[in-house]
Amino acid sequence: MNSKFIFRSILAVAVVTAASCKPELKTITPSKGSADFTRYIAVGNSLTSGFADGGLYLEGQQNAFPLMIGTQMQTVGGGTFSMPFFNANQADGSGYKKLSSFTATGDPVIVDVPAQAAIGTANVPGFGTVPLFTKYAGDLNNYGVPGIRLNNITLTYYGNLNPYFERLLPNTSPANTTSYLSFVNAKPFTFFSMWLGNNDVLGYATGGAAVAADFPTDKALFTQLYNLAASTMIKGGAGGTGAKGVVATIPDVLSTPYFTTVTLKALLTAVQASAPTVQAIFIQPGTGAPRPATAEDYFLLPLKAANLIGKPNGAGLPYGLHPGNPVESKYVLDKAEAAVVADYTNSYNATIKSVAAANGLALVDANALLKVYGAGKVVNGAAVSGAYITGNLFSLDGIHLTPFGYAIVANEFIKSINSQYGSSIPTVDVTKYRGVKFP
Repeated sequence: MNSKFIFRSILAVAVVTAASCKPELKTITPSKGSADFTRYIAVGNSLTSGFADGGLYLEGQQNAFPLMIGTQMQTVGGGTFSMPFFNANQADGSGYKKLSSFTATGDPVIVDVPAQAAIGTANVPGFGTVPLFTKYAGDLNNYGVPGIRLNNITLTYYGNLNPYFERLLPNTSPANTTSYLSFVNAKPFTFFSMWLGNNDVLGYATGGAAVAADFPTDKALFTQLYNLAASTMIKGGAGGTGAKGVVATIPDVLSTPYFTTVTLKALLTAVQASAPTVQAIFIQPGTGAPRPATAEDYFLLPLKAANLIGKPNGAGLPYGLHPGNPVESKYVLDKAEAAVVADYTNSYNATIKSVAAANGLALVDANALLKVYGAGKVVNGAAVSGAYITGNLFSLDGIHLTPFGYAIVANEFIKSINSQYGSSIPTVDVTKYRGVKFP
């Protein structure tokens, strides 16, 4: 990166700010159509919770897309939408990443903001030590739990392992025995959104396929559990009389900045500035011996922050520049591993679309949506793309969205609901939401 990086970044924010003065205006007569939004609940993972910048914190929660939808639903008879907010004294929540400055060459300097809501740890027999966050015990409509996979939703012990889920449950780990699916269905509701499945392949991808336990959920099991989740949700919870809902496909994680920012070309260019004879970056693939990387391999975003390229090991071999000291598997998703990610993503999304159609649910094709905006688009005069930091669609972790990105998603959900159920929930003005926050 160079000084142009800073210029483009500032320009992008300026465009967003300027565009906020001239929102797109439409005349809408609110109607609920055939749906009932009296009690809307949101089921999902980090994307549903408002997770951003590598953490869950108050400002991110305040810009969660289900909160935007729930607020807009109130114009057509929707009820209060309650979020499990961290309190003001613990606004930094689990901690998150913050853009603090730029280097002289224009590279972003990103620092970690420490957690404020961590209150200790618990020992879970058979699993080890897990962190604990301050409990939330108020009304709840957003059930988003960062990290949850679809194959976790029926596990009765899962609430002891995931601190984001544990903070919503009445008991302290390891005393919880309620599965996620049972928890979200414990009270009646009339409408739901369900965006699950991302984490069933995400951990495998972001970890460079280096951990066997992160392998994607079996396709047949995914189909079984997604059918179970949908058939349960449409009953409307305990004491309910049925619910309508909307579901979403999972994004193509390989098109996010986490996988597209650090490229072979960029690495070689940086190295050749001081060592022009270097012609290859060596990687440790998932199988086989170290080999030169190709453009079909993906380097992961944390490799840049690790700043390891060229540093010698104990034998004096420069990191990544010699087959005896290759870029570690945890920083690379090789061609074969990337093919696994694409295959499972496609399979999961085929299931989601099929289940939505079979149950008469509205469908958001989030996979297609984020590709369209990631390729570059202008929204109400504001430019957005999938470029890291300058694109303003993805937050600093390179996976989760900015408030601006979540507003785009909220509108797609609203459009899908309106189309399926004949309602006229007004969309949100996306230009009221920020992109990446600059120092």
